[in-house]
Amino acid sequence: MSRPVGLIVGTGVDSVQLLSDASLSSINTPFGDVSYVRGSMGDVDVCVLKRHGEGHVVPPHLINYRANIMALYMLGVEKVVTTSAVGSLKKSIAPGSYALMDGFLDFTKVRVQTFFEVGKVVHTDMTHPYSAAVTDVLATEMSALGLSLHTGEVYVAAEGPRFESPQEVRMYAAMGGSVVGMTGLPEVTLAREAGLEYQTIAIITNYAAGISASLLTHKEVLDAMAAASTSLVEVLRRSLPHIKQLPAGVGDDEHPLDFLLNS
Repeated sequence: MSRPVGLIVGTGVDSVQLLSDASLSSINTPFGDVSYVRGSMGDVDVCVLKRHGEGHVVPPHLINYRANIMALYMLGVEKVVTTSAVGSLKKSIAPGSYALMDGFLDFTKVRVQTFFEVGKVVHTDMTHPYSAAVTDVLATEMSALGLSLHTGEVYVAAEGPRFESPQEVRMYAAMGGSVVGMTGLPEVTLAREAGLEYQTIAIITNYAAGISASLLTHKEVLDAMAAASTSLVEVLRRSLPHIKQLPAGVGDDEHPLDFLLNS
């Protein structure tokens, strides 16, 4: 039986509308229960998690990132694509465009950052946290659709749920950041610890504070995501069959999280 591809969707993405034959299930992990939708996108078996829960009720700093990534691991997922609404730190990355990541800067404060807290010490390499193979597939399909795409970008993770100050935005840009969001970390590092091939499709919904000519609102983000939804679904429809066929896994031959499941 083939393994499912994982999707983690954020603000403004309806997981049920992405799939046919969709059914809601839950799985118990060592870090808590996780609800997910399983169904098909074309010929691809897909498991979809909603970061913020049904009704967008969980703020970024309280998302159970470890449970989410562990749930995908336990479901047999090896490749993960995520969506993320972000603000631009550069005038050259305009709202309405898309970005694929190559690195990150982590400014979160209160989130648990690792699976490896007890029983096993593991120092995971983060030279390439985002999957080059998944990136290539997404970039090919997004370019074929004529979307405005930026690659090799740097995701800045802010704690949230407030928006960033103009001073913070200038600092992030000066340090090499491209876009700023609230949910990319520790999601990507946990995925790397789990040996998953991971990439996020960042949807540029606005310029960040101090770059934008107006005050930022959550409605602005929702409106931009609604405008991008048709293109985003088409990207996934075209990309997931190719991503499914990619070689599996990064890192060690042994599954790095099995000790948690077997302890």
